[in-house]
Amino acid sequence: MNLHFHYVENLWQTFWNSAPPSSDGSTTISNSDDDLERVIPREKLVALCKYEPVRVWMRSCDHILYQALVEILIPDVLRPVPSTLTQAIRNFAKSLEGWLTTAMTSFPQDVVRIKVAVVSAFAQTLRRYTSLNHLAQAARAVLQNTSQINQMLSDLNRVDFANVQEQASWVCQCDESVVQRLEQDFKVTLQQQSSLDQWATWLDNVVSQVLKPHQGSPSFPKAARQFLLKWSFYSSMVIRDLTLRSAASFGSFHLIRLLYDEYMFYLVEHRVAQATGETPIAVMGEV
Repeated sequence: MNLHFHYVENLWQTFWNSAPPSSDGSTTISNSDDDLERVIPREKLVALCKYEPVRVWMRSCDHILYQALVEILIPDVLRPVPSTLTQAIRNFAKSLEGWLTTAMTSFPQDVVRIKVAVVSAFAQTLRRYTSLNHLAQAARAVLQNTSQINQMLSDLNRVDFANVQEQASWVCQCDESVVQRLEQDFKVTLQQQSSLDQWATWLDNVVSQVLKPHQGSPSFPKAARQFLLKWSFYSSMVIRDLTLRSAASFGSFHLIRLLYDEYMFYLVEHRVAQATGETPIAVMGEV
């Protein structure tokens, strides 16, 4: 919370390099909770880490801890974050795997792999969210520019959506009425010169509508992944049409498309986490 990122390396080094037991092999049991926390002989720590129920528990605790840290560092992915903090978070994310691997050099590799896999998902989440935040701030400028919005709307009205639907339907097999409704909603939202927060609400509603039939079903995660693929394919087809027409607002559409794709990914991973009772980091850590 105080952004003292460099202390994390020291904390890991201290914990995973616990003091060895006394020379006669005995272990003194102290009545002090502080002493019990501080002294865990290395051989006993290694033995604990080899016990499968402890590994499962340890992994679950790490998912909860790192999810809490993400929410402390980036509580709102769309809210402006100072560039200095963004860079500090990215540098922190870049260092995490190396710090943990070095701290655990004397531990069995299968234990290290479990710990590093979760911290890797944590680092990747920080990188993705800071990138998403950067895109959001760049997109705000576009969405607040009336002339750019008007140009985007003009170019979008020239897109041959019938052709887009014809080509995409064979691959995606989406309901034509759903696609047409999303197209019209997108144009209306653009025409209203909506703010980024209003666009975020619209995207959230799209996810809710599409995934509602799968709510409570074991197939929910698969349906969510399929939706992301279809969303990406359709948006690629629209960008392709704009490119071939040399649309004046292509740069603005490209930026908006990148942001909306990233934000959709963010929304979907949180919906899957909610549906499965996991943290988003645990969902991403499955990969």
